[in-house]
Amino acid sequence: MRMQFWRDAVEGIYCDNPPHQPIATELWRAVKRHNLTKMWFMKIIDEREKNLDDRAYRNIQELEKYAENTQTALLYLTLETLGVRDVHADHAASHIGKAQGIVTCLRATPYHCTRQKVFLPMDICILHGVSQEDFIRGKQEKNVRDVIYDIASQAHIHLEHARSFSKKVPVKAYPAFFCTVALDDYLCNVRKVDFNIFHPSLQRKSTLLPLHLYIRSWKKTY
Repeated sequence: MRMQFWRDAVEGIYCDNPPHQPIATELWRAVKRHNLTKMWFMKIIDEREKNLDDRAYRNIQELEKYAENTQTALLYLTLETLGVRDVHADHAASHIGKAQGIVTCLRATPYHCTRQKVFLPMDICILHGVSQEDFIRGKQEKNVRDVIYDIASQAHIHLEHARSFSKKVPVKAYPAFFCTVALDDYLCNVRKVDFNIFHPSLQRKSTLLPLHLYIRSWKKTY
């Protein structure tokens, strides 16, 4: 029902007839101002609807597909608001969005486990002989940490790939990619605790994050 409301809202926005709802009104203004692509909104809605069944991802590719159709789609829209329509920026956004989706899944795992749910890719869990029950019980054995290592490594690979052609990406696009600061921070911290995803330090806010964001902005890197 909720997803259908937003699907109808987007249709109305692009027909210049947005519903009388504050967010929908602002979206309509943004669409008019920046000529935003309807397809990206619909991809986000469609993928979120598919994900409402609360089941684990079958494999890392399924998690990446979800991230591509949600996080990356949002980055594409952000690039459009910045006036950037560039194939290299889009390529970087694709990898950064996937990294963001993977890290979000990792960060949320301790919370999900308290609700008796695990969404981590099943293929990697099976590879290391780890069950969902192991995560729900908060186990910290090496094979559990190996699962987190493999998943976190995939996020790192996507970030490195996005940066490998940063010189081809317009500087105007960089603000859309500053989310990498938070991703780097989490991946660095989870590495410091030997991929123990339940370590209390991973649940604390990083006080240095604003400084790192400023430095990244000043250096014009992502």
